[in-house]
Amino acid sequence: MAAKFEVYEDAKKQFRFRLKAGNGEIIATSEGYTTKKACMNGIESVKKNAPIAAIVEIEK
Repeated sequence: MAAKFEVYEDAKKQFRFRLKAGNGEIIATSEGYTTKKACMNGIESVKKNAPIAAIVEIEK
C-alpha cells in the first residue's frame, strides 16, 4: 500500500491532515486549519517542499 494523506475534522471543528506510511503508521501530522481548502493547501505545500527540504541535526 502506498503512503496517503488523511484529512479530518477534529473536536474543535478544525481541519487537519496526517500522512500515513504504506504500513499504516502515522509519520506526520498537521496544525489545525479553519477551512478545508487551507488544509488542502497545507498538503500541497508539504508535497512541494518536502523533496527539497534540508535535513538538520539538532545537537544537545
